[in-house]
Amino acid sequence: MLLLLVTDKTYASEHYKVIVHPDVDQESVTANELRAVFSMRMKTWPNGRLIKVYVLPDDHELHQVFSKETLNVFPYQLRATWDRLVFSGTGQAPTTVSSYEEMLRRIANTPGSIGYLKSSFISDDVHVLQIK
Repeated sequence: MLLLLVTDKTYASEHYKVIVHPDVDQESVTANELRAVFSMRMKTWPNGRLIKVYVLPDDHELHQVFSKETLNVFPYQLRATWDRLVFSGTGQAPTTVSSYEEMLRRIANTPGSIGYLKSSFISDDVHVLQIK
């Protein structure tokens, strides 16, 4: 039974990847750094370029899986963090895209951008970040 749980989690996290614009010169990122980026606390890459975050809608299955598995937070917790930033005037929420195709297009065309995508939609126009 335990083996099935471990196998299922491994499979789930392999069907999507964190993607960035090709100008992001990092090969990997820690889970804590990724959580800081998607909670809008980390605003620049180590090279000083501004980070532009793209996400799928809160109710999208991939957004829910990504939030829980990779960021270890529930989507409603991310939304609460973003809303607090916006309503307090201290920050912005990430840009929400409506589809995988739009996510790929936006990441490929926006320097410093980051998002996540099903592996089957990833092209050579973006760079995949490894999570360590």
